[in-house]
Amino acid sequence: MTENKKNIVIVGATSAMAEHCARLWVTGQAVNLTLLGRNREKTEAVAADLRVRSPQSTVCVMQASFSDPQAIRATVDAIVSGGAPDIVLIAHGSLPDQHACQEDLVLAAEAMQINGISPVLFAEAFARYMLRAEKGTLTIIGSVAGERGRKSNYVYGAAKGMVTRYVEGLQHRLAGTGVKIVLVKPGPTATPMTSHMPQRGMASVESVAAQIVTATAKGQPVLYTPGKWALIMFVIANLPRAIFHKLNI
Repeated sequence: MTENKKNIVIVGATSAMAEHCARLWVTGQAVNLTLLGRNREKTEAVAADLRVRSPQSTVCVMQASFSDPQAIRATVDAIVSGGAPDIVLIAHGSLPDQHACQEDLVLAAEAMQINGISPVLFAEAFARYMLRAEKGTLTIIGSVAGERGRKSNYVYGAAKGMVTRYVEGLQHRLAGTGVKIVLVKPGPTATPMTSHMPQRGMASVESVAAQIVTATAKGQPVLYTPGKWALIMFVIANLPRAIFHKLNI
């Protein structure tokens, strides 16, 4: 990693939110960008687009397991061998079918792993180095689904709820240090992950990415995007149980 360019790492670089964040970062200035993905071919395609957009930037691709703790540790060790990054965005995840998870515990375990455990392990691995360097911003994409368990998506929501509690603890641990931790809680966003759902009322991925990049630059502790979801989820989270259980959500 060179010193004259900002060093940015994106975990889950093929996600739509991550890709649009990367586009904003490389068009804003020349950067050193490391893209980490599970599928090398798809990640290389993202990298190729970014190199065209910013020939002055350095874009590297890495492929790794997102489920093996030892592989996660080894991957992060390799990434930071040249120095701690300035920005880390942890953006990977999937939107499982709730009913399928109820019927198949393997699917439920996989959903919890990729949406909860894996992001937490990557964050912990990077935080170790960023704390040593006393600098950097670590941004993790959670979800408003983690605010309260709902019958329509409680397996996914439970995983994202774990991410929320983890980030709260990490923010508490690193308070007063030079490391900033940003938790992003998007509402429904028009991405390939939600393409099977009704798109009306969904936020555009471009607007969500722009807010993520801005919140990261500020070191904002929590970002609801769009902002209306802060109020919506406050209401849902605080509804009395007797009323909540009558809702079909």
